[in-house]
Amino acid sequence: MLERVLEDHCSGNEEGDDLVDVLLSINDKDENVGIALTRSNIKALLLDMFAAGTDTTFTTIDWVMAELIKNPKVMERAQEEIRGVVGTSPNVEEELLEGMYYLKDVIKETLRLHAPIPLLVPRETIEDTQLEGFNIPVKTRVIINAWAIGRNPKLWERADEFLPERFSNNPINFRGQYFEFIPFGSGRRGCPAINFGVSVIELVLANLLYHFDWELPHGMKRELLDMSESSGLIAHRKQNLILVPKLRKF
Repeated sequence: MLERVLEDHCSGNEEGDDLVDVLLSINDKDENVGIALTRSNIKALLLDMFAAGTDTTFTTIDWVMAELIKNPKVMERAQEEIRGVVGTSPNVEEELLEGMYYLKDVIKETLRLHAPIPLLVPRETIEDTQLEGFNIPVKTRVIINAWAIGRNPKLWERADEFLPERFSNNPINFRGQYFEFIPFGSGRRGCPAINFGVSVIELVLANLLYHFDWELPHGMKRELLDMSESSGLIAHRKQNLILVPKLRKF
């Protein structure tokens, strides 16, 4: 698939310049850049972008559904809002998402408790500096624990509880200005796809909650649902989430 993407750009079938064109323009003859990229290098970079844009999105949707099934009152309120906004339309259109305030709060609370990349992207100091009385030499690698920040009881009341209402009429957001809530990072190394990723999450969840009612398989109790996380760069659920959808009757 990636080879076809490169061929389309090389043959001029794609209009306008995009990231692929920029990568293809970097070759061993470009003295200003000082690096060379092979086709394999370019495909590896594109694969990383696909993985970063899909794995974290899926993981967040998975955690939202897990928290909703574990908190039925939150699920009911979210569905009432979505169905009230959409009405009798057969699908949830993107322009309707602006009116789904509680759904946005549910997603924020999920990102607080389950940051998709718990340790963010590592930073490195570019010069000797001082912070809070500590000397930090140049080239020090800094790892930010966004997972721990989001669950810090000094910053969040009832920090380990799933309470989307905490974000109602609350200016705190995940765009990097509030350092108590940085699931996407902050500054120049923050996630460049916040708008796209969040829009996809909102649209998928709105459709899932609009069209279906959700239950656990027969015999499973929501109180015993395993909410443990796997270890790794991305915090997936340790156990697969299995739910039973029931198509809503209009």
